[in-house]
Amino acid sequence: MSAHYFTPVPEAGHRVRELTTTLRGRRFRLRTDRAVFASRGIDRGSRLLIENMPVAPRDLILDLGCGYGVIGLAAAALASGGWVHLVDVNARAADLARANAARNGITNVTVHVGEGVVPVADLTFDLVLTNPPIRAGRGTVLAFFAGAHAVLRPGGRFLFVARTGQGARTLGRHAAAFFGHVAETAKGGGFRVYTATKEHAAAAPRGRAADV
Repeated sequence: MSAHYFTPVPEAGHRVRELTTTLRGRRFRLRTDRAVFASRGIDRGSRLLIENMPVAPRDLILDLGCGYGVIGLAAAALASGGWVHLVDVNARAADLARANAARNGITNVTVHVGEGVVPVADLTFDLVLTNPPIRAGRGTVLAFFAGAHAVLRPGGRFLFVARTGQGARTLGRHAAAFFGHVAETAKGGGFRVYTATKEHAAAAPRGRAADV
């Protein structure tokens, strides 16, 4: 797994690429590199999540597994009075996310290197977004779900995207074990977006079937 995008310190040589794209009405200039997720271009799942994420202007947001930053930076552009924390275990990806924020004049972000929610465990978020690292294994993805639930405020929202052919519906059911209720809120291009809201303490027990 030395060249895998979920590797903390990739050993693969560099091959920097320049991307230009429009997301939610804003133009972005982004750099990618080998051994980071979707290094050749923004993947369809991330685009679907970005186009359907409900960002409020003052939200405190977490991009969990941020890669080179596309989801978190798009969210930061929408949350002009809020703040976005981007986290990735891959130091190369985090460096790219930090540089891409500067290249696009986005200042309401903090980029962290670390696994899951560990670097931001002392914060409470309004919104957690992730295109989870499916190739890292089901255990890693479920740890993302558990971490998202832990750092969300009551009433906070969790959105994730997954490829239908890689078990998206099953992941929706797994997410329901943490959140109690998960709904499919968008689909297209072979991907599905699921949304959950963290229930208040008095809510019904966990584990109801997801709407998937």
